[in-house]
Amino acid sequence: MDKNLHEIDAANSLAALGNVTRLHLFRYLVQAGAEGAIIGAIQTHLNVPGSTLHHHIAKLVKVGLIEQEKKGRKIICRANYDRMDSLLSFVTENCCVGFEDTRNLKTA
Repeated sequence: MDKNLHEIDAANSLAALGNVTRLHLFRYLVQAGAEGAIIGAIQTHLNVPGSTLHHHIAKLVKVGLIEQEKKGRKIICRANYDRMDSLLSFVTENCCVGFEDTRNLKTA
């Protein structure tokens, strides 16, 4: 994936993470690491019905934050770390640019 994330892509990714269940799902997969997690383990961890989980996974796949791989009869979900890094870079790329550093200023 291109390291430069466009505003619309960032907005869509952040909107997808704006749902608590999807945020929990994404954080769980980030914690799972490169191995990812099978659907059953994710469902158990989140304690949601299969249809609900499928809906949330589809939203995160659509914006590129997670990827799926079929291995035999199992489906493994993984966080897309490149996409996550691009999103974080996009959000923080202009951090404090053009603003005076006020951390050490005393208030009156």
